[in-house]
Amino acid sequence: MKHRRVKKLFIILGTVIGLLFLAVGAGGFYFYHAVKHTAQEVYKPLKTKKNKALPLEKEAGSSSTDSKAINVLLLGVDERPGDKGRSDTMIVATLNPQKQSLEMVSIPRDTRVHIAGRAGYSKINAAYAYGDEALAVETVEDYLNIHLDYYLKMNMEGLESLVNAVGGVTVNNAQSWTANGFNYHKGELHLNGKEALGYTRMRHDDPQGDFGRNSRQRQVIEAIIGKGKQVHTLTTIQSILHAVGRNVQTNLTFTDMKTLAMKYRQCSQNMTNYEVKGTPKSIDGISWVLVSKQERQHVHDLIEGAM
Repeated sequence: MKHRRVKKLFIILGTVIGLLFLAVGAGGFYFYHAVKHTAQEVYKPLKTKKNKALPLEKEAGSSSTDSKAINVLLLGVDERPGDKGRSDTMIVATLNPQKQSLEMVSIPRDTRVHIAGRAGYSKINAAYAYGDEALAVETVEDYLNIHLDYYLKMNMEGLESLVNAVGGVTVNNAQSWTANGFNYHKGELHLNGKEALGYTRMRHDDPQGDFGRNSRQRQVIEAIIGKGKQVHTLTTIQSILHAVGRNVQTNLTFTDMKTLAMKYRQCSQNMTNYEVKGTPKSIDGISWVLVSKQERQHVHDLIEGAM
């Protein structure tokens, strides 16, 4: 991905793994141990029946052409004191080192689904609130009939720190609006942390609603990764790692992260995005996004085809 070309996340895999690529690749005693400390700080194993073996640790000695494709669920959560929040950002990221590709599939937060252990229908973003990242992973796996190897969760409030750590980001805004004292004019914008957070949150004034917001989220993700690739100073990398340590949880081990940095780094050279298509509808006063069986099958095939 070229640098000219994370609501707050994938601003997850893209941001965290992309920036950890930088820190691991920088080499040297300090960087190695700083990243290792951060990796240990954010590690939280996934407790589900389906996810037993993790593939990357077995491949540390393999070449990039031998490494398998993996799926990672990226969760962006608004966590506040006394409120664990919901995963308003949900992205399935497929990394394929043989194709040198990274595919991101965004799932609308209001998607109507069945959640294991819950009666009737729920919004897909409620799975995290009901059962943490384990139930969120299980729900997405069941809904799309796919396997998820890893998850990576980020508290959206951490986006502000990450954007500031890389010196701000530049995006191309499709429309003009004002929110929280900031004027987001149409065209190229350079945003600091607070401005970027507002940029990724707005949806009510967007004619595309959640779909437009998801597009802006991906813009910010790509911009953070691009800026991160230009970072070479110790102070900046320290700031990035500090922001990650305070706001991220994942079942990627330090060994997994090293393998990603060495074997999967080129995946960002070919990045594609897809938004799950659905129909917004109000049922009994509740807003939903209804996704057809045909679209679910299409998304399944899209992810499997990227593997």
